[in-house]
Amino acid sequence: MKNQIAKILPGSIAEEVDLEVGDRLISINGNEVIDIIDYKFLITDELINIEIEKVNGEVWEIEIEKEYDEDLGIQFIEAILDKPKSCHNNCIFCFIDQLPEGMRDTLYFKDDDSRLSFFQGNFVTLTNMEEVDIDRIINYKISPINVSVHTTDIELRKVMLNNKFAGNVYDRLKRLAEAGIKINCQVVACPGINNGVELIKTIEDLYKLYPSIENLAVVPVGVTKYRDGLFKLTLYDKYSSIQEIQSVKLLQEKYIIQIGSPFVRLSDEFYVTAEIDVPEEKFYDGYQQLEDGIGMIRLLRSVIDEDLATLKPNNIGDFTFVTGHSAFKEISKVAEKITACNNKIKIDVKEITNNFFGETITVAGLLTGSDIIKQLSDEKLGEFLMIPSNMLKSGYELGNYEDQIFLDNITVSDIEKSLKTKVLICDYSGEDLIHILNLNSREEK
Repeated sequence: MKNQIAKILPGSIAEEVDLEVGDRLISINGNEVIDIIDYKFLITDELINIEIEKVNGEVWEIEIEKEYDEDLGIQFIEAILDKPKSCHNNCIFCFIDQLPEGMRDTLYFKDDDSRLSFFQGNFVTLTNMEEVDIDRIINYKISPINVSVHTTDIELRKVMLNNKFAGNVYDRLKRLAEAGIKINCQVVACPGINNGVELIKTIEDLYKLYPSIENLAVVPVGVTKYRDGLFKLTLYDKYSSIQEIQSVKLLQEKYIIQIGSPFVRLSDEFYVTAEIDVPEEKFYDGYQQLEDGIGMIRLLRSVIDEDLATLKPNNIGDFTFVTGHSAFKEISKVAEKITACNNKIKIDVKEITNNFFGETITVAGLLTGSDIIKQLSDEKLGEFLMIPSNMLKSGYELGNYEDQIFLDNITVSDIEKSLKTKVLICDYSGEDLIHILNLNSREEK
């Protein structure tokens, strides 16, 4: 049923007025609620009237007095109260096209929906939007939105997205910027296609729309082993990563002088591949681009250094940390710092090779449960297996967000049963790591 409630947040207005899971929102102030944008726009007033169809079929009219812009505390079964808009492109680098068969259906859906961009941080290309959709973003002040640009060159963008209508992205960005919409941009950099000189041009074009375009993230293309029949792509190596870092650094230094910010940042993967240390903490300006893998290493170092003082000095425990190739050295350094503060805490760091997608995929967030089980089944493990939360189901996928499922449908409980070890889930940025160690270690008797 459309607009059906999936969850009522404790202590919320919705709980106070006796709304329940399964109830359906019909209207707000007499206006039909088409999607999540309508809902967010219509509930901003201090006095609202909502019409609710209860589970038993009764229709309630409820008058609510609240603070301006205060949320009601409702989560819906359909996250955006509508079906997500699918992508109209056929990008040469699309990761979904490189997925193997047999994964859950939602992973094969290519969304390109500005509503998901606003509420869940997904990136959109702006290619499947009519002018009325742009008007709606402006009128409802849907801001910020996240836009996958890839290149500002009109003809090259058409080629990269395999869409003859993809070339007008800069005009649309300019229109949004002039209307005061805040925009975060992303480039998936493909060596030999939109990197080097092309990337510099794209950065300079987008910088002209600063501060409406607040920042630009550049991430390297990811290539799995399932690319038969797809566009031939080249991966970044040490040399090409160093070149990209050095050429972009010249612009970053100029922008820092002009606006106090580098504006464009490269993902940590570039620095790991180049074997160059990541920039200092101030470079990341509050870590606004973590979801793009930008600043994760520096943040991890920072939070561990801050939290080490809270590590219980006399506790004992035996832990195994699981990570991918990209983060292995960094996680090993974290383990060394922790055990240096308390040598009664034993930590073993296991690097998992991504056989599921192929060894070219090295980030921890794309590891699967089956690879973890296969590669650790004969290993001596600690009392607890520590994994980062970004290995588990998240993002736009609808349904139970508390499901602890890996990309290959293996669950956390499957891991625990197979490896006979309790799994602990740590925030991917490491901000709760020391706290988890304290909770799951014990005082030495």
